Amino acid sequence: MTKKMRLATYFALATAFISGVNTLVSKAVVSGMSDPVVFTTLKNGIVGVILIGALIVWNKWGEIKTLSRKQWYKLLSIGVIGGSIPFALFFTGLTQTSGMNAALIHKTLFIWVLLLAVPLLKEKVNSWQIFGIGAVFAANLFIGGFNGFSFNTGELMILGATLLWAVEIIIAKKVLKNVSSLVVASSRMVFGSLILLAFIFWKGSFGLVIGLGASQWIGVLITSLFLTGYVITWYTALKYAPATYVATLLVASTLVTNVLSAMFVTHTFSEEKLISSLLYIVGFICVIGFADHTAKETAKKLEISSVVE
Repeated sequence: MTKKMRLATYFALATAFISGVNTLVSKAVVSGMSDPVVFTTLKNGIVGVILIGALIVWNKWGEIKTLSRKQWYKLLSIGVIGGSIPFALFFTGLTQTSGMNAALIHKTLFIWVLLLAVPLLKEKVNSWQIFGIGAVFAANLFIGGFNGFSFNTGELMILGATLLWAVEIIIAKKVLKNVSSLVVASSRMVFGSLILLAFIFWKGSFGLVIGLGASQWIGVLITSLFLTGYVITWYTALKYAPATYVATLLVASTLVTNVLSAMFVTHTFSEEKLISSLLYIVGFICVIGFADHTAKETAKKLEISSVVE
């Protein structure tokens, strides 16, 4: 495996770990909030401020000044498509359906990325990786508590959010060719937070922010730190590896959540979760094991297409 792919793998798995931990923490925090959109607005806004500070510390203003108008449009679209609308849809939908159904819908993200990345990014996936992706998908179906979809408004909102995040990944992958991961991550969170802030003002929910207690603010700050780590590691991984590869490894967050839940919440590890975990492991071995080969094939295909153009 090349150095870039190895680095991307580490960052993608770090993203999955952060996401898995954050799922448990966020569930506890958001349950104490009267409006989930206010929660995600505050959380995303704090992350945006932290990332602006990171831009200053790492002296990225020179890079920002050189961005073209086209790049700015793409960064703004990432903020709209990835950093604002899907968050409002997801957390609103979460209040109208079960957490299990929401998680299963969201974890189809890597499938939508696969369907978009192959034709739009010219990414290649070999048969072993397809087998691995299939194993990862099957692992989700073995998670206990799933009783079928009712196709209600909440589930459709979460599906809409997932599809928007898949589109965002494709746009981000194109932008990351010439823009640093920190600038892309900052654009997503800053632009997205401003849109969400305007939304809660329009909705008349900003007054809820003033009424938050100390424990609620601590919860928001903790989840903000997790989200900061998530976006930095996620976009770094996406910069150095194919979108299909990174999106598939992100599903490992479910495995992390299952293990932590068994250790600290339920104190049990069911047969379904054991089967699910084994399928995850088999799937990730196939995906990671053949990642370098498919990445090289993708690079060759992109070189050929650029010559033809």
